Amino acid sequence: MDPLRRLIEKFEGYGQFVNIGAIARRYFAMNAFDGVLTIIGVLMGNFTAGVENPRIVVTTGLATCVAMGISGLWGAYLTESAERRRELLELEEHTLSDLEDTRIGEASRAAVVIVALVDGISPFLAALVVLTPFFIPQVFPSMDFTYITAIGLALVTLFALGAFLGRISSRNILVYGMRTVVAGIISIAISLLLGASE
Repeated sequence: MDPLRRLIEKFEGYGQFVNIGAIARRYFAMNAFDGVLTIIGVLMGNFTAGVENPRIVVTTGLATCVAMGISGLWGAYLTESAERRRELLELEEHTLSDLEDTRIGEASRAAVVIVALVDGISPFLAALVVLTPFFIPQVFPSMDFTYITAIGLALVTLFALGAFLGRISSRNILVYGMRTVVAGIISIAISLLLGASE
């Protein structure tokens, strides 16, 4: 059996103990949502300030993406490791045994790493998708079209995240998709109002 397959099976086994999949799904959806809304704020700030240089938009956007990624990774690692350690200690008290080097202990540590990676990578990738038009501004007739395309991508990404949540919860995918899109529209409207008031 190849090493990758063994690793996958190992993590699947860990899932029986610590429910990694469900937690990672929650972190992915929640933080990708945060990433898209944050980058909408960055884009609208640049737009209302009249920034016409795509390099500036990319630089501020990437700096924001990196900061979100590091924040998510670090925060989730510290939070999740503290929670997992507490749960393991409680289980040890009930079982009157040291579980550190057991499959449960290994699964707990693996869950911390996986959740931290998902938490850090999801907002970064989601924001990066929205920034894509600014990497290829030459294909658009004007900078305004580049902004519009990026905002359109943001709304589509929000809809996809909502649909994903709707599917997980066995609810109406369209309703959930529109709920997340509304959050993006509200962010855009507030940013425009703030820009107009200056």
